Amino acid sequence: MNLLVKRARKHDKSAFVQLMEQEGKSMYKVAKAILKNDEDVADAMQETVLTCWEKIDTLKKEKYFRTWLTRILINNCNAIYRQRAKTSSEDAAVERVFLESGFADVEWENFLNCLEEKYRTVIILYYVQGFKSREIAQILQINENTVRGRLSAARKKLEEQYMGDGGRRRQSECEKKQSFYTAGRRVSYEK
Repeated sequence: MNLLVKRARKHDKSAFVQLMEQEGKSMYKVAKAILKNDEDVADAMQETVLTCWEKIDTLKKEKYFRTWLTRILINNCNAIYRQRAKTSSEDAAVERVFLESGFADVEWENFLNCLEEKYRTVIILYYVQGFKSREIAQILQINENTVRGRLSAARKKLEEQYMGDGGRRRQSECEKKQSFYTAGRRVSYEK
């Protein structure tokens, strides 16, 4: 990968395309965890690819390419999220929620959606993307101890949710949290 990054830094288009193809799935997972909407995810990924191509020469070390790319992606996701939240609060629209196919994916997504975004993002980066806490700290631009604390808190919340009695009270609490934390992230269409 370092060789591809070196070639891409010299504006070798084929090397850059190979890098983006290699990182495409992980970019999608991170963006989907933040944005929840495939159209917004595609926008964030497209903007990230463009930004990376334009600023690849600002990358200081090849070994940090993935961290650098993920940081740009998260910044783009946050910008899109803020823009969508502003737009959805101004519009009186009908809401449609699209579910992905596959029960396990939906169950996993619902399980994670009970967490606040700051915990969900850290969990996705650590367990799904395989970043170390030091790398997550760099990506999110926070202290490494904060990352470890969020991981610990998220694990505890997930364990409580998993070990819970599964009764209606716990389920309704989760649904309330999910609707609160994902408000403004849903796709809205006017009738």
